[in-house]
Amino acid sequence: MTAPTITDPQLALVRTAAESALAVLPTSRELQVGAPVAASPDMLTTGQAVTAKFSGAAAGEVVVVVGQDLADALKQSPLGELDLTAAIRPALEAAARAFGPVVLDPGQLMESGVALSAIAAKNQAIAVPLLDGGEIRAVVALALTPWPSDAAPGGVARRSEGAAPLRGGLDMLHDVEMEVSAELGRTRMSVRELLSLIPGAIVELDRAAGSPADLLVNGRLIARGEVVVIDENFGIRITEIVAPGSERE
Repeated sequence: MTAPTITDPQLALVRTAAESALAVLPTSRELQVGAPVAASPDMLTTGQAVTAKFSGAAAGEVVVVVGQDLADALKQSPLGELDLTAAIRPALEAAARAFGPVVLDPGQLMESGVALSAIAAKNQAIAVPLLDGGEIRAVVALALTPWPSDAAPGGVARRSEGAAPLRGGLDMLHDVEMEVSAELGRTRMSVRELLSLIPGAIVELDRAAGSPADLLVNGRLIARGEVVVIDENFGIRITEIVAPGSERE
């Protein structure tokens, strides 16, 4: 594979984008930024990719592909399967913002080969491999329309001392945002009962008055607690942490 015919300053800008993405990419491996090359679907054939379009100071598309190890770590979290798109989004944003202030769309999860094939079909799409001992573990790919003509300083082609520290195990998931909700109780109703609801109707729940509320993360019960009021907002004071496997069906 060879790099598309764009200028050295533009290639340096792509390397800077890849370095920025690597600094916030949740991986326990010490990766190095490789040489920019033409995007190709066979760069990383296993793993997952998140792709997003952006606009603003520059317009284009960015793809971050991660190996299967990170994808598996997210799926096997004790809190249940986590959102890979949320985990990779900071890296997408960092890569795109190397070209100036931009706004990204929500992003889309794809198989690695599909995402790399799609961006490789675009004009002058460039990919930067992230290497571990010469083996590609992740890929940052970019396609801009058009590519900027101004130069930008290239970054150091590896994770620097001032970058985010390397993390392993569950630490690599610490920055992933998750939906946390509180539940007072549940009930079951027929469609007829639901349709008969009017303002002022009372729905009886399966929880006695004074019972603790449930705290759920991505729909999974992790704790129980009592409802409190904090500055006119409701809150939960944790009274019990629910052990994995013992949560209520």
